[in-house]
Amino acid sequence: MPPSLLSSAFRPFYFLGALYAPLLAAVWLGAWLGAWEVPSVGTPLRLWHGHEMLFGFAAAIIVGIVLTALPSWAGTEEIRGVRLALLAVLWLAGRVAFWAAPWLPALAPAIVDVLLFPAVFLMVAPQLARAANRLYLLLLPILLALTAANLAYHYGILAANTAIAGLGLRAAIYAIIVLYVLKGGVLTPIFTGNALREKGRGEQAPFNAGLETLAVAVVLLLATLDLAGAAPLWTGLAALACAGVHGARAARWKGWRLPDVPLVFVMHLGFAWLVFAFALKAAAELTGIVPEAAWVHAFTVGSLGLMMLGLMTRVSLRHTGRPLVVPGAMRLAYWLMFVAALLRLAATVHGLGSWAVALSAVLWGLTFVVYFMLFGTALLRPSLPRGAAERLV
Repeated sequence: MPPSLLSSAFRPFYFLGALYAPLLAAVWLGAWLGAWEVPSVGTPLRLWHGHEMLFGFAAAIIVGIVLTALPSWAGTEEIRGVRLALLAVLWLAGRVAFWAAPWLPALAPAIVDVLLFPAVFLMVAPQLARAANRLYLLLLPILLALTAANLAYHYGILAANTAIAGLGLRAAIYAIIVLYVLKGGVLTPIFTGNALREKGRGEQAPFNAGLETLAVAVVLLLATLDLAGAAPLWTGLAALACAGVHGARAARWKGWRLPDVPLVFVMHLGFAWLVFAFALKAAAELTGIVPEAAWVHAFTVGSLGLMMLGLMTRVSLRHTGRPLVVPGAMRLAYWLMFVAALLRLAATVHGLGSWAVALSAVLWGLTFVVYFMLFGTALLRPSLPRGAAERLV
């Protein structure tokens, strides 16, 4: 294993996540079309797919993003070397155990698969406890929530209770949304402000503590009502409040002024899909005019997909010593993800048929193939010498 692969968390986890994404899309699509079956021990395909999208693919990218950002933003020690290798092995072991479930003792896949987030918790908790900014401690309950959600999923599968397993996946989505709101809500306005000043188009929106607190609070309210099975009226109103609050929050950042700065604009597209997802959730609960699954696809494919691609590109360029210039193929990948989200949503809402779902899955997987082709080698090699970025421009 190249030593540089373990020099920063984004390297192994982006590498593994980008490899896993198209594989997962292909296997799921083939199973959905009836070409083969997944090794699921009787687990419904939608739950199998949901688990690996969240705790397989998304978990890898999230761990890579968070552990790479903490040293720069919270001043913590960078996790690298043996500790980073341990986390990567835990992720790989979880995937092997999940896929080999039919040939393992019943509890084995669950035990192995849930280890990643507790391990991350144990590594970062002492460091965050010493961080000057106490707000970074909010990461810890999110890690615990993801662990609990994964445990709920596996308990539901072992107990043959698909409702509990599905509830675990839904809880994981909300935990990721909270992390998205917290981390994306810090990075997006800062990067936007930098780009606005560079382009001479304005200044960064001033920090509004009340609005930022409200943005998290309304998501927690929606999650509580939804997971508790509250009446559709209350859940729908909470979702509507989320759409309004996050729409106002994103509007303050003035991302529409930067369509020519793809690394920033793609993050704003991600937040636009988040607001749209909340609006779809409200429409599903209050009127029933759209399927309830529509909002999930809007968030996971549109919002999360675009934000992940944007941050993966930025981190891969910046932390390997390259200039922040997005390759043309990567810009195309952003739009492929956008189209994949539109197709998946249209298939859910308008019943376009299997062709739309299949094409959406292909485009989604293709975006990570593009990323891997562009950055896979850079993840394995040492960073360019200081100053090389300027020479490459």
